[in-house]
Amino acid sequence: MTKLQRMKCGIACLLVAASAHAQSKEPGLSGDTAVRVEAPRSNLLRDLDSSLEKVVAKVSPAVVQIVVSGYGPLEDHGHTDAARIVRQHAIGAGVIVDPDGYIITNAHVVEGAERIRVILPPPADSSIEVPPIHAGQILEATVLGRHKQSDLALLKVQATHLPTVPLRRDVRVRQGELVFAIGSPEGLRDSVTMGVVSSIARQTDPDDPMIYIQTDASINPGNSGGPLVDIDGNLIGINTFMLTESGGNEGLGFAIPAAIVNFDYQNLRKYGHVQRVSIGAATQNITPTLAAGLGLARSWGAIISDITDGGAAEAAGLQIDDIVLAIDGRSILGLPDFMAALYLHPFDQVLKIDVLRGVTRMSFNVPVTVYHDKIEELADIPDLKKILVRKLNIFVADLDEKVRPLAHSSRGDSGILVVAQGGGSNPVNTGLGTGDIILAIARTPLQSSSQFLETVRPLRSGDAVVLQIERNGKLQYLAFEMD
Repeated sequence: MTKLQRMKCGIACLLVAASAHAQSKEPGLSGDTAVRVEAPRSNLLRDLDSSLEKVVAKVSPAVVQIVVSGYGPLEDHGHTDAARIVRQHAIGAGVIVDPDGYIITNAHVVEGAERIRVILPPPADSSIEVPPIHAGQILEATVLGRHKQSDLALLKVQATHLPTVPLRRDVRVRQGELVFAIGSPEGLRDSVTMGVVSSIARQTDPDDPMIYIQTDASINPGNSGGPLVDIDGNLIGINTFMLTESGGNEGLGFAIPAAIVNFDYQNLRKYGHVQRVSIGAATQNITPTLAAGLGLARSWGAIISDITDGGAAEAAGLQIDDIVLAIDGRSILGLPDFMAALYLHPFDQVLKIDVLRGVTRMSFNVPVTVYHDKIEELADIPDLKKILVRKLNIFVADLDEKVRPLAHSSRGDSGILVVAQGGGSNPVNTGLGTGDIILAIARTPLQSSSQFLETVRPLRSGDAVVLQIERNGKLQYLAFEMD
């Protein structure tokens, strides 16, 4: 019995019990008399079953299977700081959001792809004499843009008049409501599971401000990129990952909220990347210990922990230790709320921020700046020549004219760029991360990836290695021993 069937049976039992209970309460009936009276036939169960089937029939024609071949990330659901690249074939899901062939999926589904094929669903009703246009076709797809932080990507296929699940801004998500996840778990195309919304704003990593819709609808490998919809067929999120210790589904699935999906879709379609706003300030969650140590007026929320010199926040009058109460009139209960407010703030409008300074409430109007993380575009550079340094288990690339504008280097043209980490186990903990620029090894300046490869090749177990790197515009040393 599938989870959808089990859920239907559970709801059916509740409805039958409720109906019997209501009959026993009818005036003039009691005890055995109430049991012997035949209840009028109810259509509640049939109506429920029909409603669920209509939702699936409405949405599933717009849910595609995505087959990827090429170099992609080691399976980590897009939530490790260091990319790990392996040769692989991957299967995921996507949802058509525009009839002219625009498809939203997860960034980790198509990362490193050399070829992407989209399989359109066949008609669900075998009695249809004339199938929908393109049904069952396999189409080649191209990546228009990706955003790794939100784990979203926009694909394009050459087709028109496709079925869609439109993106809407006015859909409200409620804790406890019924939802459906549609995708290709373990490659099983056009699979549907049902559950409820467990949380409307779950932060899974305290160091990552990204928030998700949590659901107990079964989400497994292959569901990534597929839609999470409500009982009206509205898209409320894009399924992205699950938390599991056993490797199977444990009722902890997570979807990217529709507001973020819509924001990224508009940006990816218009610019090919996601532009967001910045105010030149960093924040962190307030904990009871932090509040006690700093003598704050409240033990929860978000506090400004850093102000950029000469930035917009400093110019507006914000200060370190200000507690953020609201942005654009929306209450800020923690770091996820703060990041979401910035994420969705219009580029051309001043940001209004209310803070608590000591015990005084204050308001500031802060002009915003627009930015996007160019390092995310590395995987989208056509014909990017990556060299695998096996002994350090990293992929590197030369700082040529294609890569240099994305590398944030402030130290000239020398050095090589770390593109990703290799897949598989590697005992050497180098400390390198994607986007690091290796300037020198053992005080020998580096000019090319091939030079670095030749320098590393003779290293043996126990040898001490010191790399000078540039990370986020600052120099530092990384020291480790070969194993």
